[in-house]
Amino acid sequence: MRANQTKNVFDATASTYDIDRSRLIPGCDTFYRWAIDLIPPCASTILDLGAGSGLLTVLVRKRFPQACIHLIDFSGPMLDLARQRLGDDPNLVFHQADYLQPPLPQKLCAIVSSLSIHHTDDADKRQIFGKAYAALKPKGVFINADQVAGPTAALDARYKALWLEQVRDAGASEQQIADSLYRKQEDRCASVEDQIAWMRAAGFADADCWYKENCFAVFAGSKQ
Repeated sequence: MRANQTKNVFDATASTYDIDRSRLIPGCDTFYRWAIDLIPPCASTILDLGAGSGLLTVLVRKRFPQACIHLIDFSGPMLDLARQRLGDDPNLVFHQADYLQPPLPQKLCAIVSSLSIHHTDDADKRQIFGKAYAALKPKGVFINADQVAGPTAALDARYKALWLEQVRDAGASEQQIADSLYRKQEDRCASVEDQIAWMRAAGFADADCWYKENCFAVFAGSKQ
């Protein structure tokens, strides 16, 4: 198995990540809106898993201004961007860590993640889903907005070709595309079907895919 170089890749491209995002995710606003809308409306403790530069956390904070929000990411440069973006907020807790290793904060109302878990191997994805289930309160919700693989090799190739067409039509520069492809070298995407099965095996009986545009999908499941 090849070494996972995700941390090095994201440390190296942190400075351009925010600028690139909106042009490199077809349907970007809808993708993130689904992730926010699936958080329980009374959530008071929320974890952003693989928070990166805080793009998702900003949206969570706007919707839940009184909530305590934990941010976990293993990239120091990315978390520095998150701190700059979010400012001095006593209800934000930053954790620079690999979320596969330490225990997660417990008794959470919601766990959200965007474009992070697909960088892990399939066995690690299953571990993450199990850890998320254990960290939630009863009725708590896990939401994963992420990249997915096609169910067949042919469809996966079509996803990738269509993505190139879409991002060029959206005005992405060739440098932005090159930076994205550099990050994609660490992708370990899994299919929608596999991930729903793994979430259900972890305990999320109602796991489902709520949104999908090409290779971008939003999953959610609640703790019974």
